[in-house]
Amino acid sequence: MIDPTTVPGRPLADDEIARLRDETAACQQVVHFNHAGDSPTPDPVLRVMIDHLRLESEIGGYEAAAIRTSESMAVYDSVARLINADRSEVAIVENATRAWDMLFYSLAFRPGDRILTGASEYGSNVIALLQMAKRGVTVEVIPNGPSGEIDTEALRGMLDDRVRLVAITHMPTNGGLVQPAEAIGRVLSESGSDAVYLLDACQTVGQMPIDVAAIGCHALSATSRKYLRGPRGRGFLYVADDLANRLEPTFLDNHAATWTSTDSYAVAPGAVRFENWERPVAAVLGLGAAVDYALDLGIDRVWATVRPRAAGLRDRLSAIRGVTVQDIGETQGAIVTFTIDDHDTVAVKRALATDRINVSTSEITSTRYDMEQRGLTSVVRASLHYLTTETECDQLAERLEHLVTSA
Repeated sequence: MIDPTTVPGRPLADDEIARLRDETAACQQVVHFNHAGDSPTPDPVLRVMIDHLRLESEIGGYEAAAIRTSESMAVYDSVARLINADRSEVAIVENATRAWDMLFYSLAFRPGDRILTGASEYGSNVIALLQMAKRGVTVEVIPNGPSGEIDTEALRGMLDDRVRLVAITHMPTNGGLVQPAEAIGRVLSESGSDAVYLLDACQTVGQMPIDVAAIGCHALSATSRKYLRGPRGRGFLYVADDLANRLEPTFLDNHAATWTSTDSYAVAPGAVRFENWERPVAAVLGLGAAVDYALDLGIDRVWATVRPRAAGLRDRLSAIRGVTVQDIGETQGAIVTFTIDDHDTVAVKRALATDRINVSTSEITSTRYDMEQRGLTSVVRASLHYLTTETECDQLAERLEHLVTSA
């Protein structure tokens, strides 16, 4: 296990990273620059899931779940600790998009309501916003400041009593930009706005410290599979108690509510009302193990490790003729995006894959507001984590340089 007594904020040492890599099978197989897509699960998390699946096969799924009740409930405590919330404010759901949707579609928008969002908002979220626009809701994009992040003073000037929701993606899928989440929360608080502040933290939870109280958001959605390094098919939703208890989700079952008489039901208190009953218990336990793994390591230590590593990679790539790093923002995290002159991004991804280097691409359909503003249609995305070594960054840069010079 990782020593939980390590000093917060101190970058991980090389020997610690080596030990963490030893606990990750993928590190012996590939050079993985796709942590923003899916970060390989460490052995301790994998064992928790396999052990439960084995128990299910031996005694039955319901019976295995009953035995693991206390461990399953502890997952809520772990997630609450991760984001500085109360356990009653945490819902464990299928994925980050479902988490976001469950909150969004509970808001009972009315014609004339306004929704404010950022230029880097994620495509799945915007599709939901545009669906509400068909029902008479206005969707407006908050202008960016000079560095590319949301202009908080512009946001202040847009607020009025018709703004029902401010929906912000903390870090976009197409770059390392970190939106000023706390500053946005302060503007909403200072203005006295009644708008709900929904933060999509899919790419930041597990990568950087998240404190919902400091941010001032009313709701936050996140996933297991990215920087938390948990299993696919799990995510979580934070909803502040005072908001959760005022909302009735669009979908209810006999977990989210109780059938109290032949013609009535009672919705469960707190964030559990956004859940549903059926769930893969092994994945829930895996999420909890992944959160505990990250907490033991220290999220501030993760952040102190990945930020300079990503900055170094940007410097390496910027030095290659024909390569343009496309990241914007004053604060940047572990997602590094770039384009290469006269090279198709998908072709670059495929070429790197022949050397067992995993990268991804981010297309205009994922962040159309931002990509259209910047004249981009696709970028190569190299997302790193604390597992990523300087040697691996060198390998990536050298292979890209070879692609450019051999063209």
